[in-house]
Amino acid sequence: MAGSQTINMTTGSPAKHILRFALPLLIGNLFQQLYNMVDSMVVGTYVGSAALAAVGTCGSTNFLFFALTSGLAIGIGVIVSQYFGADDEENVRATIANSIYVLTTASLSVSLIGYVAAPYILKLLNVPDSILSLSVLYMRTTCMGILGVATYNGVSAVLRALGDSRTPLYFLILSSLMNVALDLIFVKDLGLGVFGVALATVLSQYASAVSCLVYAYVRVPFFRLTKEELKPKGKIIQRSFRLGVPIALQSSMIAVSCMVLQGVVNGFGETVMAAYTVTMRIEQLVQQPYSSLASAVTTYSGQNIGAGNVSRVKKGFRQAVLMALIFSLAMIPVMYLGGESLVRLFVKDSEETVRIAVRALRITSLCYFGLGMIYVPRGLMNGCGDAAFSMINGISEVACRLSFAQIFTKIPVIGFWGVWLTTGATWAVTGAVCLVRYCQGAWKHKAITGKTSQELPQTAETSDSDRISLHNAQKTPGMFCAKSTKVS
Repeated sequence: MAGSQTINMTTGSPAKHILRFALPLLIGNLFQQLYNMVDSMVVGTYVGSAALAAVGTCGSTNFLFFALTSGLAIGIGVIVSQYFGADDEENVRATIANSIYVLTTASLSVSLIGYVAAPYILKLLNVPDSILSLSVLYMRTTCMGILGVATYNGVSAVLRALGDSRTPLYFLILSSLMNVALDLIFVKDLGLGVFGVALATVLSQYASAVSCLVYAYVRVPFFRLTKEELKPKGKIIQRSFRLGVPIALQSSMIAVSCMVLQGVVNGFGETVMAAYTVTMRIEQLVQQPYSSLASAVTTYSGQNIGAGNVSRVKKGFRQAVLMALIFSLAMIPVMYLGGESLVRLFVKDSEETVRIAVRALRITSLCYFGLGMIYVPRGLMNGCGDAAFSMINGISEVACRLSFAQIFTKIPVIGFWGVWLTTGATWAVTGAVCLVRYCQGAWKHKAITGKTSQELPQTAETSDSDRISLHNAQKTPGMFCAKSTKVS
């Protein structure tokens, strides 16, 4: 028995499943962003703009470190969702067991590297000497929380692969509230400054990780593993890395390109750095509906490709794209009419910072649909196991961000505004690349397991062409079809 919160997405309305799954993810992602928002608000209000810049300049680097482990977690979740869709309980349990070794090894290695390399990385990013020591302190402290992040992401990825997007939300809300309280205590009451903000985040991350792990063990039978099941299995570990590493590298490449862009921003001084930090925080919130939609599509497509239903994957994709378009259009007037109010939540002591940030939000809001078209196709292709796409997507985004930054910021009449023009143009071009990859259809042949096309009944959702695609996929070298056992 998989657990009362799990959802089988291989039957029923695709839109209903996607929305039902995405809503808890959205709430959870918004609470997760509360970590960063509260950090910035507390630092900006009680410490000052210099400290805000110190925290902000670590954002891309921290994203890089977290991406290396979160990518592996996503890959593990994809494997679980496909096995779950194929009713293969044995391999669901084997994947969960071996994820322990994959995520623990990766997170501890990244933590050590990040701690040691922090000052060298920040110097490469042209962080001003006036805030370098604060930035190093913040980065090193947050690196201590990578194991907690990896544990939470790993358990959450498995629960979501099984169709349960609600449970991780509850523990994320708890840790977010804990983060808010600790921020105020450490910074406002104890005067710990940047270190207090980082420490509050780390403690909150471990709280969410431990609580989510305990729940999964108690309530989800798949997590109650025997000694025999806990023995390392090379094939499962290999599959986890085969899917997870390209996703991690994709995120890492994007993070590196963001770090390079941060270095460009740093060259324009503390005011532009602070404005860029504020716009990043706000846009991180804007990205959450897209991210939640993508995660829902990942699980939805993983279960359905595992069950062998390509047409149903396509139908869900079309409906998800429509959802992204509606949200994108709605956000444009929000940024034009309410952008200043949002910016003033972060900045109290610099009108110039406010002016720059407000205009920057108006620039990037026009390209939000491009951002959505990065997330939704990425979610589908990750769910279907198209690891090659992860690299294509990462390379295209890196190339755009690096080239556009060099072009736009070097034009005298544009100057530092080129930073935000780079962001918008990168979203637009990369989104187009993602749509092209979807239309090419390579994702149809990437499932690691699933029912053969001959097992599918002829329905309105299963076309002859999709049956042929699946039949060909079964003959692709290196693919295998796991023996199915019914989940009871």
